[in-house]
Amino acid sequence: MNTTAPSAVQAQQEIAEEFSFFSDWSERYQYLIDLGKQLPPFPDECKTEDWRVHGCQSMVWLVPSGGADKMHFAAASDSAIVSGLIALVLRVYSDRPAAEIVATEPQFVQSIGLAKHLSPTRSNGLTAMLAKLKGYAAQAMG
Repeated sequence: MNTTAPSAVQAQQEIAEEFSFFSDWSERYQYLIDLGKQLPPFPDECKTEDWRVHGCQSMVWLVPSGGADKMHFAAASDSAIVSGLIALVLRVYSDRPAAEIVATEPQFVQSIGLAKHLSPTRSNGLTAMLAKLKGYAAQAMG
């Protein structure tokens, strides 16, 4: 039996299915906030300028670890909704090979309607976070 984590593609499909259960955006935002509350604790000593993602209106920190064969990301934000976005991003991109991270487009952003419902500043922040994460993966690949 295959017990490996779902692929990035599967993770994105699961996210789309979960969000399809909610009929309106207030419910989807509440679900995002709930997901954000489930993020693992983020060490205060990592909340530094070195790990900050610029381009986000709220404070966001993203810390990579591992190598090209498997990269792990820890992240946090001071915003409840952004924390939920981080939870989705980590589900799709964390604990994967760097090549898969670089190759995976964030289709879940479109499929769950986030692209239409995020404010421009949050949308820019999400784009900045994804760019930073893919940049770390590209560095790991050498």
